[in-house]
Parts: sequence; structure tokens; C-alpha cells
Amino acid sequence: AKHRLPISSGRSDIMHTSMCMPTGVMPGATRPNIGGQVARQCQPLAAPFSAAGRHSREGRRGTRRSISTPASQDAEASRQSLESLRSENEALRNSINEAEAAVSELAGSAADAPQNMVANRAADVQGNKTSATAAPPGEEPSAAHPAGKPSTSNEHAGVAPHGGLASAEELDAAHEAEHRPAPTSAVDYWSPQQADPGEAFVELYGDIKPVPGHDGTECMKFDDTLRSHSDHFRYRWHAYKSVRDAIDQNEGGLAKFSQGYKYYGLNRGQKDGVEGIWYREWAPGARAIALVGEFNSWDPKDNHWAVRNDFGVWELFLPDGADGSQAIQHKTKIKTRLETAYGEWVERIPAWIKWATQEHNEIQFNGVYYEPKEQGPPGQLVPDKGYTFKWPRPDRPRALRIYECHVGMSSKEPKINSYTDFKNDMLPRIRALGYNTIQIMAVQEHAYYGSFGYHVTNFFAASSRCGTPDELKAMIDEAHRLGLVVLMDIVHSHASKNTNDGINMFDGTEAMYFHGGGRGYHWMWDSRCFNYGNWETLRFLVSNARWWVDEYKFDGYRFDGVTSMMYHHHGLQMAFTGDYGEYFGMATDIEAVVYLMLQNAMLHDLFPSVVTVGEDVSGMPTFCRPVEEGGIGFDYRLQMAIADKWIEVLSEWVDDYSWDIGNIIHTLTNRRYGEDCVGYAESHDQALVGDKTLAFWLMDKDMYTAMDMASDSPVVARGIALHKMIRLLTMTLGGDSYLNFMGNEFGHPEWIDFPRDDTYDTSTGAFVPGNGGSLDKCRRRWDLADNPDLRYRFMNSFDCAMNHLDKAFGFVASKHTYVSRKDEGDKLIVLERGDLVMVFNFHPVNSYQDYRVGCLLPGPYKMVLSSDEAVFGGYENASKKYNTEYLTQEGTYDNRPNSFQVYAPSRTVAVYAPAECADPDADSKPAGIPGLGVKGLGPYYSY
Repeated sequence: AKHRLPISSGRSDIMHTSMCMPTGVMPGATRPNIGGQVARQCQPLAAPFSAAGRHSREGRRGTRRSISTPASQDAEASRQSLESLRSENEALRNSINEAEAAVSELAGSAADAPQNMVANRAADVQGNKTSATAAPPGEEPSAAHPAGKPSTSNEHAGVAPHGGLASAEELDAAHEAEHRPAPTSAVDYWSPQQADPGEAFVELYGDIKPVPGHDGTECMKFDDTLRSHSDHFRYRWHAYKSVRDAIDQNEGGLAKFSQGYKYYGLNRGQKDGVEGIWYREWAPGARAIALVGEFNSWDPKDNHWAVRNDFGVWELFLPDGADGSQAIQHKTKIKTRLETAYGEWVERIPAWIKWATQEHNEIQFNGVYYEPKEQGPPGQLVPDKGYTFKWPRPDRPRALRIYECHVGMSSKEPKINSYTDFKNDMLPRIRALGYNTIQIMAVQEHAYYGSFGYHVTNFFAASSRCGTPDELKAMIDEAHRLGLVVLMDIVHSHASKNTNDGINMFDGTEAMYFHGGGRGYHWMWDSRCFNYGNWETLRFLVSNARWWVDEYKFDGYRFDGVTSMMYHHHGLQMAFTGDYGEYFGMATDIEAVVYLMLQNAMLHDLFPSVVTVGEDVSGMPTFCRPVEEGGIGFDYRLQMAIADKWIEVLSEWVDDYSWDIGNIIHTLTNRRYGEDCVGYAESHDQALVGDKTLAFWLMDKDMYTAMDMASDSPVVARGIALHKMIRLLTMTLGGDSYLNFMGNEFGHPEWIDFPRDDTYDTSTGAFVPGNGGSLDKCRRRWDLADNPDLRYRFMNSFDCAMNHLDKAFGFVASKHTYVSRKDEGDKLIVLERGDLVMVFNFHPVNSYQDYRVGCLLPGPYKMVLSSDEAVFGGYENASKKYNTEYLTQEGTYDNRPNSFQVYAPSRTVAVYAPAECADPDADSKPAGIPGLGVKGLGPYYSY
């Protein structure tokens, strides 16, 4: 077979180091040490809080950095006595026998108790990411540090009681018992649709929790070294408590404060018992305000002028007509006409507008009054009727598998796609690939399409390029029906500097929502920076975050540009070294940090299942610790250094022989203990024009000439092999959740280039040529992935298989992570995540026969996934079809108590699982995923 030239035997005398050490065993566990219930946390790969990786490229996100965490693990804890291991193994076998015995009993009672059909062994073994935290290094799980919290619902389990190792008949019975549509494909088994609730969805809100009485240093319990800056934490906590107290005393509490959209903007209401429309706007610098639009032929009448109160808020009431007709008709254009403090008359779009549109022959946007008179039936999109949500929010996943997407550029045609087309065409594709979360970019209205949605002009308005607000709601509801969590890429880090159709200089003054002077301008992004210490800015942004979750049923957010918010220097021209003074000093914008705490507290209290992900490149400590501890409160941090590392590897390292395996592992695992991360090999940043995706770095021009099945390009063979390995290694070690940008799963061959005209770079003054307004490179070529005559399908199929591997085993969220070998000579990595053992051979030519790999648990093992399968474009040198059983040998090897021997072909990754969970013929069965050898839905199945 090609690229399988020399074969050498595995060696036991090589130089290697172990990355992680076990931290102990939980006595009496049902299945000791399986699936990550006992945390085996990583040793720091450098001195505590040393800088991670290289000095990253400066760009729109600043300097990317991940920070190590200190740990005080005893090396002796890594060595388990043989007697202890035998005891654990016996307990394991007993638990398996008990589970198998329970299957027969539960199967007989399934008709009487159908809910048993969705019991999930993962609740007992894998744990759930909702609220539990693992024990700190060196401690066993306890009441204070639970090993994992079971999911509050098994809505998407759809598996037999024995954890998913079910026959097709059992799975069909489960669907029927839960009143779900009968499965007709593998997708229906692995990604079941929600059961029809038969009624409209009703939001159940949580209660806003009171601010705890501690001094803000509770978040240091996992890291005593933070106590050197305890004064900063106390100051930050005091500032947060002061804002919360002021909100409680003056605004009726955070829940009410976060509903500013019910007061400001245009809303239906009453005045003196008369129905009508209220318009309110905060514009303290304005001398006069009137509402104009199609309703008054753009000429304000006497009763169309607003009145100002003592707080700079202007209000106007427009009563309904005698016949009950509204003064402003649904979907008609409106604007605010105002006299500035300097006597200039200008027109603005109301800051709280809910929709804004642009005519084909106009440059500027217009505000639109969007208020359907009637609501449609639940789950049905009816023209000119408000959409009524039907489908409940999906359960929060144990690990997010995020599909980052952009509705406008999601078509294979050179056009701006619609919410409806995305709902019909893209959601089924995403579901079939095995993702459980979509993260939608460019939702908030932005006048400049080429900004990728990051220069927001209308914060409460859904982008009209893709359709109406109700069409967006229908799209989100359909995603929920399919079981997909929906996150929004929200931009609160800055705003467009547009004045006529944005909120900049709304009342004619420079500041208002923003800082004045240089502090209010972001020189690299050419945009305005919010003043998070301003009361009305807080109301505006906190209400905006609640608006999208409450009104559109988004399930959470990716907060963009958080590093820019948290530091006065915005992270620009700053290489974070890990010194605490970089995080807790004068450079930190405390007002912005307090604002983020306020947002996270509001969102998590009112919407308990909400997910917040922060784009922070600095590695700010306590970023992902709960607000009630004194942390900033995010659930996840984007692990941004990883993508930079892969670009460095592919663009700067001389050849495949020079790959520094230890350096790669260090970057993948270098993160703070107790703070979850989303790992990714590439995102939309790498797909933009001027950059390159992994596939482009790997295959470059050959992607245009040698991707057909008839071609035989060594460049393409190498590129596809490494593309698969890089993505699975990143998914496995890069964090606690995983992200992929739309189209990159199959190695999309074109960059993203939004339609644009000639312009100048605002930071350098350099001329930037446009593309004539073309949409040709602003689309996704799904036809390439779907074409059986092209090799793109191999990468697409592997992406699908590794997502379903996580569904089956939950390895991405598993607490058990151990790298037992990172061999610089053999270019080989051996690691454990959850129950799985993975062997990555990055060597360009060497394959290894009888290569011994260490493992925690005794075997036997079987192969459940190999990148060398034919369905993934491989040569089948390592394949599940051989149904090889790998017996383990007791005795320490690579600091593991057991080991077994494998054949490791070059540029191949193979995944081994307990033999009881493997089925080499799985992909030929009704629930089969091509190339995946998992029995049933696996032992720890979760959507």
C-alpha cells in the first residue's frame, strides 16, 4: 500500500514522558475508573502559569494564549498496586454481569414502564456537564466536588437500559414508547427527533439568586496561587455587588432590569385605558425627537413628537384608531427624527428596533415596525402571523459538538441564503453529521455584509438579508425539534461606527452608549467601544442578551471579542505570558468584567440550561468559574491557541519529520484546571480570505486538480490523512467540547470572500482591492462533499464517524485523560480518553508492527474506528473488518498497569474500545454509521 514503506517493531527503550497522572481511585465504585468518573487531571507541562505555545499572530482577536494551571499531584498516586487493580477489574466484571441481568428484567417490563427504555448508563459513569465539577487534583470525588451530575432528562437518549448496546428492534420499541417518529435511517437512531408535545412551548424561568455574602475569593479554591492578587478579587466583587445592589434598589431587580425591551423602543400598551403604541428612547443629548415613517408620510404631525423626562428618556404614545387599527402598520418603515445638542437635524433608526431592512436601490437601512396582529398555530409559519414556538429546548449536552455556521453563506449557490432554506437544507445535514449544537453567526443586523456580522448596527434586529424575525424563529424551533442546541454569536465587545443606521452618536454626542475620546474607538476594528460603566449601556446590553434567549429561544451565546472588553489595551500588541499582573492590574477594565459577570448571572439564573462561551485569547483566570464564587461565569472558553498551533505546524515546520510531538500535545492540553474549554482545529477565522484552512495548508492547488478518484496525488493522500488525524486529536485532547466551522469538515477548497468594493485598511491606510461585489466565494460547495467521484467525501465521512464516536462513548467530556506516550522518533502518540485508547502515528513513512501501547483497564480491546478505513479514503491496513481482539498483559508499561500490541500504519489513527462495545459489522446494520464499529449506540450514548 502507498505510504506504508518501512515496518519497524515497537520499541520499549525510547525516550518518552507521560502527560497525565491518575489522581486516585474511588473505593466501591460500580465501574472503577471507567469513563472518567475518577478525574485523572493533567500535570502542568511547564512551570505554573507559564505562557502556552508560541507568540501568536496579532489580528482581530489579539494575541492568543492558553495558560497552564498549577497542580500538586503526587507522582506515587499514578502507581496502582496490582491487588487494587485486580479488585477493580473484578468489580468491573461484576457490574457488567449485573447490567446484563438487568436488561432481561427491564426488557420484560418495558411495556409497563417505557421510560426505562431511555435510562442511560452514562448518567452513572460518564457524568454530565450541567453543573458538577470534578475534584481538584489529588482529591477524590466527594459531596463538595461531585464526580458528575446525571442529566436532568433523558429526552434524547433513546437507548436500551444497558447503555446503548441495543438491537434495532429494541431501539424501534424505544421510539414507539416515547411517541417519536419511527426510525427510517441511522440518523433517526442516533439523533432522534423530539416527541410531539402537542402544545405551544412555555418557558419556565429560574429565580435570580441573591449575591453571596463572601468577599469574592471563593473562586480561588482550585488555585491558591491566585491569593497573591486577592485584593483585586475583593475589589472586583465589591464592584459587582454594588451594581447588583443598585439594580435591586432602583430597578426592581435584575430580572426586571433585563427586560428593557418591554419599555424602550416600540411596544404595544395602554395610556388612560386606550390601546396603542408606546415609543421610548434614551437620548439625553437631543433637543427634540419625533417619530416619522410611512405611517405619516415622513412628516411628523403635532402628536408625533415625544416628551423628555428628567433622565433623558423621550416617550410618545400613538393611540389606535376608532376602528381598532394601529397607528403604525405591521412591516412599515419608521425612523426617529431628532435635533441634536448642536442644533443639527438628523434621522436615526430607533436603538431598540426589532427589524431593519435595506431596499435594493438604497445604501442605508430603515427601521421597520414589526408587530404581527395575530399569532399562528404552534410550530407553523403562517404569513403575517407571529410564530408560536412548539418544541422544548433540548437538554444541555454533556459536551458540545458545535457546528459554527453562517446562514447567509450556507447555500451552494452564489447568493445570500434564507432562514427557511437553512432550516430545510442545512439542519438535516448538521444533524446527520452528528453535531448537537449549532452556533449561528451574523444574526444581529449589520449594515456591512462583509463584516461577517461583527459590526452590528441594530442590536435587537434579526438580519433582514435572510428573512423575517418569524422565519428565524421557525428555523430555531425546527432545530429544537431535531434535538439541536442553538447558540448565537453575540457581539457586545464593540459596535459599528455608523450613525445613520447604527447607534453611534445617536443623539449627536460622541459618547452616549460609548466611551468618549480615544478610549471609545477601536483602532484595529474601526468601531466604537462600549462604556460598560454607564447605566443605560448596561440596561441596553443586558436586555439585549435576554432578548434573544427569551424572544427567539436561543439556548446561549458565544460572546465575541471578550479579550478586547476585559483589557484597556484590547489585547492588541500584547503577548500574555501568564504573569498574574497581566490579568489583575491597571490594564484590566473592571467595569467590563463586572458587566460580563452580570450577564452570566442573569442568563444562568433565569435560563438554567443556557450555555455561554467566551472568546478570550488571554487565558484570564476564573473566566469559567461561576459568578457566585467570584468568577466571571462563562461555561466555556474558546481554546484559540490550538488553531494557531496547527497553522504554525503546517506553515513553518520544515517537514513531517520535524514535527515536535510534545509541543503539539502541550498546546492541546495547556489549560486551567476546573475551567472548561471548547477545542477546535480551525474556525471561521482560518476560512477567511487572506488566511488558509487546514485543508488548504495541506493540499493547496492540488485541491483544484487532484481530488477526483482517478487522480493519484501524494499531496492529496497526505493531506486527507493528516486532516483526519489533526481533527480527531484536537477533538480528543483540545478541550471539553469541540467546534467546527461550516464546510471545513470536508476540507472546503475555497476561502470566504464577502462581496466588497475597493477600500482602505483603517489601521494602516493600505489600499485593499475589492472583488466587484461578487458572492462567488461567499458560499459553501456542498456538491463537492456529496459527489461520490471526489475525495472530499472521505473527510466528510470521517467527521461524521468521530462525532458519533463521541455520542457512543462521551470521550470529549470524560474526566479521564492520559497521554502515555508522545514519541518524537516514532512520531507516535498513545492516549486514553474515557474508555478509549487511541494510537496516532504521524510518521510519514514508518508503520509499526506489534507496537506495545499502555492502557489503564485490562482487555480485551477491539478497534472501533480507524482513519485507514476505505470509506475514509484509507488503505484498510488497520481496519475494524478484521475483527481482531487485542488481549492485554498485566505489568507497568508507559506508567500504565496494562498494555497490548497493535499494528500502527503511518499517518493513521486507530481507536480501541472494550471488546464488549465493538461490532465490526455495525455499519451494515440499520443504525450503522459508515466506518464506525460500535455495538448498538455504544455504552454511554447521549445525543
